[in-house]
Amino acid sequence: MRRGTLTLRGIAGTAVLAALPVVATVPAHAHEQDKVRATVTPSTAEPGAKVEISVSGCEGTTGSAGSGAFTGDAKLTGRDGEKYSLNGSATIRNGVEGSYDITVICDGHPHQGVGTVQVGRHHTAPVSPVRAGGGGTAQLAAHAQEAGPGTRHAVIGLVLAGVAAVAVAFRSVRRRRSE
Repeated sequence: MRRGTLTLRGIAGTAVLAALPVVATVPAHAHEQDKVRATVTPSTAEPGAKVEISVSGCEGTTGSAGSGAFTGDAKLTGRDGEKYSLNGSATIRNGVEGSYDITVICDGHPHQGVGTVQVGRHHTAPVSPVRAGGGGTAQLAAHAQEAGPGTRHAVIGLVLAGVAAVAVAFRSVRRRRSE
């Protein structure tokens, strides 16, 4: 009789242990993975840059977002997360590049891969004006901007001013003689 009782208890214990994983996964289905979405602004960021994270589909007013690209988890706050988005900010780690998944923890549950952050180097556009001209004058304009007035131009200017002064003095003297 004792054997039958022990066997029955063993079967009951095994059934309970087998049912635990099923019971543990039921609440996870209640928090659907598909409804939680994370958006990062700007969509591509450089290492060391600060990004804004907006998460929709969470219940409650707080949460966190983490990624291998972030220096730490971003704290998310907002109004009712089911109707409004939760927002936070994070800093991109130095030395990373590529695409990284974002994991959001809200409603007490992790939601993995609900968004991505792209880390890369931006190629900056030139900010100085383009040196252009009609035909071959672009080369002359570029050279003139770089050279500017120098000693040679100053000497020519002084010589011309001296010639003008002598011409005015000579004309004045000539008028006085004719009177």
